Amino acid sequence: MEKVFIYDTTLRDGSQAEGISFSIEDKMRIIQKLDEFGIDYVECGWPGANPKDTVLFERLKKYKPLHAKVVAFGSTRKPSKRVEEDQQVENLIRSGARVITIFGKSWDFHVHEALKTTLEENLSMVYETVEFLKRHAEEVVFDAEHFFDGYKKNPEYALKVLESALKGGADWLVLCDTNGGFLPHEVFEITKKVKEAFPDAKIGIHAHNDSDTGVANSLMAVLAGARQVHGTINGIGERTGNANLCSIMANLQLKMGYVVLPEGSLKRLTELSHFISEISNMPLPKNMPYVGESAFAHKAGVHASAVIKHSSTYEHIDPSLVGNRRKVTVSDLSGRSNIVYKLKEMGIQVDEKSPEVIKLVEKIKELEKEGYHFEAAEASFELLCKRHFGLVRKYFELDAYRVLIAKRSTDQLPVSEATVRLFVEDVKEHTAALGNGPVSALDRALRKALEEFYPNLKEVQLIDYKVRIVNESEGTRAKVRVLIESTDGNRKWGTVGVSENIIEASWIALTDSLIYKLHKDEEGSII
Repeated sequence: MEKVFIYDTTLRDGSQAEGISFSIEDKMRIIQKLDEFGIDYVECGWPGANPKDTVLFERLKKYKPLHAKVVAFGSTRKPSKRVEEDQQVENLIRSGARVITIFGKSWDFHVHEALKTTLEENLSMVYETVEFLKRHAEEVVFDAEHFFDGYKKNPEYALKVLESALKGGADWLVLCDTNGGFLPHEVFEITKKVKEAFPDAKIGIHAHNDSDTGVANSLMAVLAGARQVHGTINGIGERTGNANLCSIMANLQLKMGYVVLPEGSLKRLTELSHFISEISNMPLPKNMPYVGESAFAHKAGVHASAVIKHSSTYEHIDPSLVGNRRKVTVSDLSGRSNIVYKLKEMGIQVDEKSPEVIKLVEKIKELEKEGYHFEAAEASFELLCKRHFGLVRKYFELDAYRVLIAKRSTDQLPVSEATVRLFVEDVKEHTAALGNGPVSALDRALRKALEEFYPNLKEVQLIDYKVRIVNESEGTRAKVRVLIESTDGNRKWGTVGVSENIIEASWIALTDSLIYKLHKDEEGSII
């Protein structure tokens, strides 16, 4: 099987995405993670372009990679300037990187308009910079910026640029769809012509995703002869992002038969994707192929029934190959197969045709009709099922709660106070608490009553609270759905409550959250 080299530019191109700012520590953690995963080339930044990247390359001089080659990124020399006198070229050498990548103009329009120089001078800039860097680096990669645009407008000149880089000693010629405007058939045709023009050259592809074809363009370039693929984890990057390496690596290795990663690495793909999502503070779309939470989720009853019998009926690969898992969700579209699958996940073995299962399915569909949404609240769903089979004990019993909201003319904000009366283990608890809102006050009063009996509830934190109107046409009489996300530091879980009263909906979701924590701790494991 033939090898395709993966070139990651998450730390350079990816960091140009709106809202992303990696610290030096973030960058070091990402480099180490990519290296351990088995990425071939890790482009770490542009030394000298900013203080952060300069310090990073100094630290990298002490780093001993397991697999990856550390790459420094820069540009060709400036027009009408000797390469030996160009400070940014000097910074590339000082970085100590094994591999240096430089970009140069391959579109005559950019040479004239952006560089304000001649076509001949641009060819000299490419040749001289590559030749100079090749004396100091193990490998030199030439990124032909805007190559596809340049080839379309002036193919002869675009090929001359590549030829100049080759004469200078470039190890890789990377064809860049910098504006992300090309389609797969165009990328294939042009890459094939480049390969025909330079049969012995090693070709790469660097695609952006502005036409939503970044992954497809990369795969088509490989089919046309490219053997190095640039991209970012999760496809993060400027504008609409770069080609998504998560999809590219999985497709190349699982679908196209190329050697991409060391043995066993692909099973950690989902973990890597989520790691980058957390570090970059960019939420991972649930429907992202291969690695998203919903990538192998089944909601319709027919789908779930078929998948349970044979996974390939509605799954293009085994989720475990990329470290993901099958997820059967429950909703008003669900059939008994979905419910039975979820019950088995909880360790409850039942006959699909039993009256109790039929009653449970009917109960779930009725609750969904009222506005409940169990796809986003699996903790509430688990409690519902286990309560149906008598598997959840009563940790407390409500006597009454009351919430007061008051604002005087001298107050800047309203004051919220909640009072809760509960029976816990036959002991009557009566507590009150203030909060920055009615739900906050209710949460504090409830915890105040329970924590003496259940100290582990101190670990629970509410991390998200969402309210949605279920039946908008009813106006102020409409039902509301409250979704709460909680964590105890080990895992996260979601709970839901529905009522015409927002406080009651919140109370249902709040109590489910705490009961779920108590129940799972009692089981002896947090799953």
